Amino acid sequence: MTEGRAWRAVVGSFVFFVAAPGTVAGWVPFRLTHWHMEPPLLGLPASRVAGGMLVIAGLASLVESFLRFALVGLGTPAPLAPPARLVISGQYSHVRNPMYVAVVTLILGQSLAFGSVVLLRYGVVVWLLFHAFVLLYEEPTLRARFGPAYESYRRNVGRWWPRVRPWSG
Repeated sequence: MTEGRAWRAVVGSFVFFVAAPGTVAGWVPFRLTHWHMEPPLLGLPASRVAGGMLVIAGLASLVESFLRFALVGLGTPAPLAPPARLVISGQYSHVRNPMYVAVVTLILGQSLAFGSVVLLRYGVVVWLLFHAFVLLYEEPTLRARFGPAYESYRRNVGRWWPRVRPWSG
């Protein structure tokens, strides 16, 4: 039973990965910039290297978060197929919203790599929209679904700023 549910969660997570972060952190940045190199931001060529490193880190974080949702939570990040279990391990023991942090990191990395002020502004707008979604939908939904377990998690793990030491629950 659990194996079948995990398999469905992996497939559903993959579809959602392509649709949501693939659009927000891939397709839209491409449409805004055509991934054309502009002069480096602040005239610092090293910003391109930093941007590339952020893209790699953001992508790795995003993949790990999606896999953890599927394999540990037995669900997807999509509101239509949420996890059956509260996911508080891995990156989630450091920050409550690693997927959103990863997507914004990917956008910021691209803005640095391509020297794009447009992407930098877009990243700020995306983060503000994520913040509103978390406050207005996600946190109330998790509170209703997981009750005291989520409340304890919420009190101990930051929404956006990671803890240095993982929270063990």
